[in-house]
Amino acid sequence: MRLIDERYLLHPEYGYPRMTDWLREKENEVSYKRVARLMRTMGLQAITPGPHTSKPASGHKIYPYLLRNVEIERVNQVWSTDITYIPRRNGYMYLAAVIDWRSRYVLSWELSSTMDSLFCIDALECALRQGTPEIFNTDQGAQFTSSGFTGVLLDKEITISMDGRGRALDNVFIERLWWSVKYEKIYPQSYSDGHSLHQGLSSYFEYYNNERKHSALDKRTPVEVFKEGALST
Repeated sequence: MRLIDERYLLHPEYGYPRMTDWLREKENEVSYKRVARLMRTMGLQAITPGPHTSKPASGHKIYPYLLRNVEIERVNQVWSTDITYIPRRNGYMYLAAVIDWRSRYVLSWELSSTMDSLFCIDALECALRQGTPEIFNTDQGAQFTSSGFTGVLLDKEITISMDGRGRALDNVFIERLWWSVKYEKIYPQSYSDGHSLHQGLSSYFEYYNNERKHSALDKRTPVEVFKEGALST
């Protein structure tokens, strides 16, 4: 699963057939069925729509994607969230985060041992204590299409946008965040348990928001851009 995760970050177009072939080239004896099962467990799917993309939960309302060709000009214009697999030395956990698209500021994050909707709702409610976005974007996963999650947004009259099926790049800003988190913090270290992982992520997001300068932000930090933008609205 660690190998699959690293490869997927570099090649999000890989579905389970190509991932299996690549693992076999690296002398891993795996079947297509096993790799498909592991990728489902990790919540991974190829970015190209196809017959193996994940399906939203039956009966959940799906909202249209509203952000194609939209210019992101201000803080709190668009927020988004996602879930990613986080490997540990003896197991794994899932990380959910909420990010502001203009500033790249991570408003909140939560860890969970399961991919249920509760920790995603916790992350959302924590983020909303810092402001209110005009549009909130997610994928079509069951966690985000659940009435518990969408209800929080609708109660605050926030417009909901959802990625097209299989299109991870519709949520490109948080995909870049996952790449940074994993290659700068998770992969260089080996966390033995949830407590040490939580401590490591706490220090990383503190650094990411307050010290890590972004070229796309004119060499400013996310917190600088977010606070400046929030004050001007």
